[in-house]
Amino acid sequence: MAQPNTDIKYLTPIAVDTKKKKYCRFKKNRIKYIDYKDADFLLRFVNEQGKLLPRRITGTSTKYQRKVAQAVKRARHLALMPYLADCLK
Repeated sequence: MAQPNTDIKYLTPIAVDTKKKKYCRFKKNRIKYIDYKDADFLLRFVNEQGKLLPRRITGTSTKYQRKVAQAVKRARHLALMPYLADCLK
């Protein structure tokens, strides 16, 4: 009798956890003040519908997430950024 081949062969490689470590870009770049007038920078923290992205996705710290939220709200109030958008980016 032939012995069964015990080696398992996969068609695609096995996904290994190679996630990048999240970091706060404000702490890393030593940014103290988040300017509400820079709408292009603030668009990085907003999704396609115009909602703020959460900390777990962006990787920002709690302190700077509050500052980003405040800056986005100020930019919306001054009509530098839209409140709602179909295709924001």
